[in-house]
Amino acid sequence: MTGTVYLYAAPVMGLVALLFILYLNGKINRVDEGTKRMAEIGLAIREGAMAFLKREYTYLFIFIVAMVVFLLIVSFLVGPDRMPPSTAIAYVIGAVCSIGAGFIGMRVATKANVRTTNAARQSLNQALGVAFAGGSVMGMAVVGLGMLGLGIVNLIFQGNSAIINGFSLGASSVALFARVGGGIYTKAADVGADLVGKVEAGIPEDDPRNPAVIADNVGDNVGDVAGMGADLYESYVGSVVSTIAIASALGIANGSLVPLLIAAFGILSSIIGSFFVRTSEGGNPQAALNMATLVASIVAIVGSYFIITSFLPASFNVGQDTYTSTGVFIATIAGLIAGVLIGRITEYYTSANYAPVKEIARSSLTGAATNIIAGFSTGMLSTALPVIVVAVAILLAHRFAGLYGIALAAVGMLATTGTTVGVDAYGPIADNAGGIAEQAELAHDVRERTDNLDAVGNTTAAIAKGFAIGSAALTALALFSAYTQVAGIKAIDFMKPEVIVGAFIGGMLIFLFAALTMKAVGRAASDMIEEVRRQFREIPGIMEGKNRPDYAHCVSISTAAALREMVVPGLLAVIVPIVVGVLPFLGKEALGGLLAGAVVTGFLVAVMMANAGGAWDNAKKYIEGGQHGGKGSPAHAAAVCGDTVGDPFKDTSGPAMNILIKLMSIVALVFAPLFF
Repeated sequence: MTGTVYLYAAPVMGLVALLFILYLNGKINRVDEGTKRMAEIGLAIREGAMAFLKREYTYLFIFIVAMVVFLLIVSFLVGPDRMPPSTAIAYVIGAVCSIGAGFIGMRVATKANVRTTNAARQSLNQALGVAFAGGSVMGMAVVGLGMLGLGIVNLIFQGNSAIINGFSLGASSVALFARVGGGIYTKAADVGADLVGKVEAGIPEDDPRNPAVIADNVGDNVGDVAGMGADLYESYVGSVVSTIAIASALGIANGSLVPLLIAAFGILSSIIGSFFVRTSEGGNPQAALNMATLVASIVAIVGSYFIITSFLPASFNVGQDTYTSTGVFIATIAGLIAGVLIGRITEYYTSANYAPVKEIARSSLTGAATNIIAGFSTGMLSTALPVIVVAVAILLAHRFAGLYGIALAAVGMLATTGTTVGVDAYGPIADNAGGIAEQAELAHDVRERTDNLDAVGNTTAAIAKGFAIGSAALTALALFSAYTQVAGIKAIDFMKPEVIVGAFIGGMLIFLFAALTMKAVGRAASDMIEEVRRQFREIPGIMEGKNRPDYAHCVSISTAAALREMVVPGLLAVIVPIVVGVLPFLGKEALGGLLAGAVVTGFLVAVMMANAGGAWDNAKKYIEGGQHGGKGSPAHAAAVCGDTVGDPFKDTSGPAMNILIKLMSIVALVFAPLFF
């Protein structure tokens, strides 16, 4: 099967996803906002979130313009045949699509939160339906704009992989700033709400007397909706782009078309899966969300088989090696299965239903120090199985389809991104719904339903982070392979000193990046803590409920801190790979070593930080559920301290590693003509 008509499948399915957003939006709009107080709280969260995005996009506009100028300069220096000037156009389209996905997802999520609360006044199933519909909008925006933008770029520039790489660079550069900025924002607010509100004042973080409560609710959206959406958008696009680049370099017939078709069919799989999210009063929302993921995965597997066997030859040669379409299918499914397994492993280490989190909770009985030791060691221990899973997936994919198989394994893992992002974005919507119920002082049964949704949201968020990290490793490896093909590197020789130096620099960058983002959260959180303390001290009647705190000032503090602190880590990922590549005593092979060191170290650090943070969080919630003395006990205070340490681990530094390793890889791929 050949023909350019199939190239239209990607943009057409992208449009289908965007049309499905209209259906989801209508479903959400059919539920009203509830009481006047609920509507006021919802409006405050929405205005704070959109104000943050507006200011963040102003910074991003400056960065995008600077990158366009730099791309044009490089094109002039190396010649248009090696880097077409049109790469800058593709870059802008990729960046704008990434921004658009974040804007759409955030806008609907901040509309769905208060409606989820109101739906919870009726039943758990109605609340679940609204929350998942809101999350699915983010998922459909990611895959819809990803396929629409990439499909159009592919059509306009006739599959020129050098230009298409620019689209992925645009997606990656915007994603890093969105993830880092959103992560700093949400954790500054969360730490202030927790440490001053919970520990010092003895009130819940969602209590309306807590000055940081609205900033905390806004942070859930800018960090876990827009931030995670940008993360997986960038992986989604990067996996397809790297496969196109490798197929083009290896000369595989229809090899560039297959990843586009698999990703396009994945949109249909995610839409079908979304209709299976249902539960009953007193039921388990986690089971309903798992069903959506399972159905989407099964449909994607079946579709991938027919796409691969129809569009690839039954047998084809790549150099001296012979591969089959069946082998390519096995490689693709290896990636999808690896993603599912990493999700389950993450659930084991971060869910309160299993031993690791219960052990951390038990360690809180002897203080904060033992809680932190237990959480840190759990995070480190949790790296072993994901590494084995990814290693097996890589070996299988390479055995059956070479470098092309590794790239398609990443595409397979991300085929159901629409569902994965939808399940993840459901979490902060449910969290916001619980906060709104608390602040609006709704009936106890409403809060029970929102707490049920929120408890599941914590687990789905941890699973999504594990999935994002696993997909990042495969995507970065695929981009790394594409870089070696474009740069003409036959092998990375680690006996060469410059390669070893590059590997050390790559590993060091991971820790430097983690340190910068952690310190950024610390500084921003200090500002928030001082502000919350000031309001408790200087505004009379807050604790008695007679006077309302100044929520807006706390929102402003988080916004300013996040935007100020995201610049240096973001620039680091772009500048260092280029510098290493152009320096005469390092060069393109040293850059290969840098990427290898960064991918290995970044994957391990990301898994450790994300899982430790998720485990600390759920250990705290396990105690709050009545274990080991419950809320207000010494064990609870110790668990809050551990959770506070874990906040930037799981929501800022850890997840940002995903984008860091992918961004450095795509920077190397796009600017490869500079290095030889």
